[in-house]
Amino acid sequence: MASTFTKEHGLELDSPAAPPNLHSTVEDQGLEAFKDVTFGSIAGSIGKVIEYPFDTIKVRLQSQPNPPVFAGPLDCFRQSLLSPEGGLRSLYRGISAPLLGAAVETSSLFFSYRIAQSTLQKSIPTLPQGKGEKLPLNALIACGAISGAVTSLLLTPIELVKCKMQYPVPSSNLTTSAPRGSISVIASVFRQHGILGFWRGQFGTLIRETGGSAAWFGSYEGVLIALRRSSSPSTHPSPDNAENAHHATTSPLHHQLLAGASAGIAYNFAFFPADTIKARMQTEELASSTSSSSNLRSSTAAGGRSPRTTFWKSGVELWRQQGLKGLYRGCGITVARSAPSSAVIFTLYEGLREWAG
Repeated sequence: MASTFTKEHGLELDSPAAPPNLHSTVEDQGLEAFKDVTFGSIAGSIGKVIEYPFDTIKVRLQSQPNPPVFAGPLDCFRQSLLSPEGGLRSLYRGISAPLLGAAVETSSLFFSYRIAQSTLQKSIPTLPQGKGEKLPLNALIACGAISGAVTSLLLTPIELVKCKMQYPVPSSNLTTSAPRGSISVIASVFRQHGILGFWRGQFGTLIRETGGSAAWFGSYEGVLIALRRSSSPSTHPSPDNAENAHHATTSPLHHQLLAGASAGIAYNFAFFPADTIKARMQTEELASSTSSSSNLRSSTAAGGRSPRTTFWKSGVELWRQQGLKGLYRGCGITVARSAPSSAVIFTLYEGLREWAG
């Protein structure tokens, strides 16, 4: 800083400049984390209630044996409604674990996404550093992948319980025992496989969440940029500031809804086969114990434990049995339900953060 001359005493140096405000104080970070967790949990839980019946259909289509017992999503939905367990009760069975999972997943995704952006900004000085400035789209996609990888560690145990509870209960079993509850499923997994058993299918979740979250955040940010450009091209004089322009003001509600719907479609379609293999791995013991037909695995191990296979072997066997169609079984209904659910999640989260300031 250049020195200044005073009226009477010649040379006087200016006081040292204050250190740059990187909005990273403990108080600020704590408040931002609280917003991520709270608003992400609210948005994720509401989105899960909307999509859960469709998710149940998806899991039942993914985990059915060969030959399939359902002709398609509509047939699965019809059989679920006619189930002796009861229509809506059957479709919403096991929602307690997914509600927790949705809160954990969404809050973790948004929290990790923000932390990844902050870390990347501090690590690469050439990136935009100002508060409120967004990173380039390719950097945001990378941050989305990081957030998905972190979230997968939290999500696998919850999805394991969810898939086991969503697996259709044979009508013969309903006459002798009540449908599985979350506590009994947790106890059974721990008794048979120990604590590590809850991370069965972790590799599939990692692939799906890492790639899917990159597509989720990347599609959302990218669509907002495109919509902003198309609606007001005069506000974008150069491509250098185009990626930050949609954050200068709050995006219109219909832009957020469309971007969120696009994000949900991209997330689910991009890595759907990994989710299919994961679901089969997590329900193979139930399939082998409730079906007399040829299944993915037969229960022959001592002590009532079924032999367990790797992600790769499960995928190869599914491909040999059912081909590409088997890997994408349930994809249509998943994409259809993910669009409104993801639109609600992003719009609610953005709205709550704007409301909180």
